[in-house]
Amino acid sequence: MRHLHRTLVDFLAGLLLLLLAIYLYLAFGNPPVATADKPFPLEKKIASIPLKARIHREMPAASPIPATDDNLNAGASLYEDKCESCHGTADEPSAVGRTLFPIAPQLWIKHANGVVGVSDDPVGETYWKVKNGIRLTGMPAYSKSLSEIQLWQVSLLLSMADKPLPDDASHTIGR
Repeated sequence: MRHLHRTLVDFLAGLLLLLLAIYLYLAFGNPPVATADKPFPLEKKIASIPLKARIHREMPAASPIPATDDNLNAGASLYEDKCESCHGTADEPSAVGRTLFPIAPQLWIKHANGVVGVSDDPVGETYWKVKNGIRLTGMPAYSKSLSEIQLWQVSLLLSMADKPLPDDASHTIGR
């Protein structure tokens, strides 16, 4: 019994020391907190696992509005007003977006994997991100400033970044 008691005390003391070491590491400003800092080991993986799980659990399966010219043109106007400053256009990548951490994806250019923006994501995933935002990325939630229809309009537009768009939408996003 005495051996079990000693083991428990040792375990608790070790746990307290570990928590104190973590607190001191944080309190002295050692973690990377500036956007220019190198990422913390496994930071991207640690943040992406719960994000992906939550999005896939909560995202709508399909858009309740069709991808009509009117909806895509309205989505382009919303994009120009709310998104362009961080995510750029086809003609002009965002200078602001390159200074964020993580860097804001440029949604109208082809990425290294050959995909334009988020056009390979389900529209419901893009809708979830626009509606809820993403913590620790600078991506704000637009659920309070855009209506449900507007959220879907910009999400539909982004889902079609690799497809021909109506002339007004193409002109607005620089294609």
